[in-house]
Amino acid sequence: MDRMTSTSARRPGTAPQGSASRHSAPPSGLDPEIAARLKRSPDGLLPAIAQQYDTGEVLMLGWMDDEALHRTLTTGRCTYWSRSRQEYWVKGDTSGHVQHVKSVALDCDADTVLVKVDQVGAACHTGARTCFDADVLLKDGDHGVPGDDQ
Repeated sequence: MDRMTSTSARRPGTAPQGSASRHSAPPSGLDPEIAARLKRSPDGLLPAIAQQYDTGEVLMLGWMDDEALHRTLTTGRCTYWSRSRQEYWVKGDTSGHVQHVKSVALDCDADTVLVKVDQVGAACHTGARTCFDADVLLKDGDHGVPGDDQ
């Protein structure tokens, strides 16, 4: 599983694992103008979609707070916040399946981040290329309704 191994990776001021609480974000190096625009979830996080920059393939969804976004913008590697482990992790630090950042954009509501990356190896922790390969609910617009022309 991808994760930072440093003990400094754990977020200060967060609740112990399994606790349901609003997390208070630690001070971040994120540009204050960017930080002011972000609309975070009640726990202080933004969904971050990782997309292959050249094919448009959606690879995975992770979570970022201000510091994870700052690290992603400044290091060229995707940093996420693990909600289950309550710590930062850099994609590929343990697996070698690195995400090299090509661009980062906010959606129109500033509540989701799109990170276009050059993915090395599998994006999913299961070893699949993407997190969306295994459980396709609808394929090629086949809604399964015979004779429905609409």
